[in-house]
This record gives sequence, structure tokens and C-alpha cells, in this order.
Amino acid sequence: MSSGMQRYTRRTLAREILLILAGLGWLFPLYLLLLTSLKPDSQIFSAPTDLPTSLDVGNYAEAWSSADLGRALFNSMVITGGSVALLIVVGSLSAYTIARRPGRWSAVFYLLFVVGIIVPSQLGLIPLYSMMRSLGLVGSYVGIILLYGGLWIPMAVFLYTGFIRAMPKDYEEAALIDGATPFRTFWRVIFPQLRSVTATVATLCGILVWNDFFTPLIFLSGTDKVPLPLAIYEFVGSVATRWNLVFAGILVALLPVLILFVVAQRQLMRGFSGGIKS
Repeated sequence: MSSGMQRYTRRTLAREILLILAGLGWLFPLYLLLLTSLKPDSQIFSAPTDLPTSLDVGNYAEAWSSADLGRALFNSMVITGGSVALLIVVGSLSAYTIARRPGRWSAVFYLLFVVGIIVPSQLGLIPLYSMMRSLGLVGSYVGIILLYGGLWIPMAVFLYTGFIRAMPKDYEEAALIDGATPFRTFWRVIFPQLRSVTATVATLCGILVWNDFFTPLIFLSGTDKVPLPLAIYEFVGSVATRWNLVFAGILVALLPVLILFVVAQRQLMRGFSGGIKS
């Protein structure tokens, strides 16, 4: 074996070991979470790495009923699903206009969207709350979905714009020559080709909305529309130190996101790499 091949093998081995260690480091908190969620009450204050003397799966049923996780799960699904649908429709249409109508104003709007990614959304929460309260949208599904649409539309437009700019114009030009309107051309010709970046927008923005705690705390507290993160927060205060129940509830909240990421990770990477092209 040549020295070049040996160097390559050693480098590859070192890289693989590093990635395995990083993966184990990422999985270790999930392992502790699962372990603690299955412990009986008698082992709550034992060492985190101690194996449970018996697997108490009843913790999940008790956490589900005590924290009303079924209702919170439904709320999270409605809020996340509605927000993602709004982001896909508005984000793709806005990005198509910016990408296919080059000019000074398109550049200005694109720059504003990029700035929207950088500026912390918390800076505008006070005027947003006042405006939404005056419109009667505080504590409603419609209000929080519109709010998330406004907060994450810069990210959606940024990803869609880069992807559309890299696409050839042949098919849409042929459709326009055949008499199709720009709107019809977009939905029939362009949008079907945006599957990978749409999966990226849906996964990335969906995870951000699903895991958000601060925004629902401001706009949904005290209502029956609280999502999972806020329901878990309220549950922690009600069960004091019964961490096995708390961790069971947290695992229930994490499970949909983990499944979504595992299923969509390939599309996520492909769409993100295409979305950053200009």
C-alpha cells in the first residue's frame, strides 16, 4: 500500500471516529431522557446513568393525561401545519417574483428579506402584540399562524430564491409562449420542480415553529391553544420533582420532530444546498 493511500486511510479513519464520537455525544442526552422517563418514582433521584429496576411505561400515560398532551399535540400540529402551508405558498410566490423579475426593486425586497433573517424577531414583539390585540388575534390559531408566517417568511424566500435562480427558464418560457399566465406557469411548471427546496422549507421552518416556546408564551398563555413546549413548561410546575413524568412528556414532544428529521434529512440537505446558490 502506498504512503498516499495510507495517509488517506488514516485521515478517513480519523474523520469517521470524530463523526461517530460527535453522533454519540448528540445521542447521549436522548439516551438519558429515555432512561429517566422509564424509571419508577423510587429511582427519580438516582444517578442519571443508572438503569431502571423496572420499566415504568405508565409514566407516559400519566404524563399524557396529566399535562393534556393530546390537546397540546393537536394544537402544535394545527399551528405548525398552518404556518408551514402559509410559508410555502407565500414564500415560493414571492421568491419567484424576485428571481424572475430582476431589477432595482427586486434587489431591494430581497435585501429586506435577508435582513429579516438577521434581525432578532423579539425586537418587534411589543408592537406586534399591541397590533394583534387590537385586531382580536391574540390567543387564536389564525393570529399565531399569521405571526409565524411573518417571522419565518424571510428564511423561506431566501431558500426559494436561490433555488429558482439556478433553474433554467426553458420550460416556463415555452409555457408563456403557449399562452399560459405567469401565475399558471408558476403552479404548473415551476412549483413541481421545487420539491426538494419545499421539503427543506417545510422541515426547517416546521421544526422552528414546533419547538418555539417564547412566542406562544406571549400570545397563547392562558388559552386552550397552547402547543407542546408551553404545555410541558406548565406541566413541570405542576409535578414538582417527578422528573420521570417530565422527561416522558418531553420525549413525546420531541418524537414527531425526530421522525420528521430522519425521514426528510436527504431532501433537507439537497434543498438547502440548492437554496443557497445564486
